[in-house]
Amino acid sequence: QVQLVESGGGLVQTGGSLRLSCVASGRTFSSFVMGWFRQAPGKEREFVAAISWSGSRTHYLDSVKGRFTISRANAKNTVYLQMNSLKPEDTAVYYCAASESYSNAALGSKYDYWGQGTQVTVSS
Repeated sequence: QVQLVESGGGLVQTGGSLRLSCVASGRTFSSFVMGWFRQAPGKEREFVAAISWSGSRTHYLDSVKGRFTISRANAKNTVYLQMNSLKPEDTAVYYCAASESYSNAALGSKYDYWGQGTQVTVSS
């Protein structure tokens, strides 16, 4: 079992920045691919970013490329999502998730463990 706890969400103005963190406990953190997903009210859950076990590979939703950066610190059992140039359409609950496979990392069904989510609100 893996427990995931997100933090760092909040209210920010358009163009602002936030850094989300997700701390994992339970099994060996470096054995998991980590991903970030988000869900806005009335919309389906959406893939945002994923990072491989060592951090050497990353994958992003097209609309966040160049604005968001996913990274991980295996020694701290933590994955981060640095979000810059935020837009109102980035408003959502953001979830981190853990998977044992990097293939099809954009598919939520590939992830076995999920955090409880953290709210990000971008005001216009």
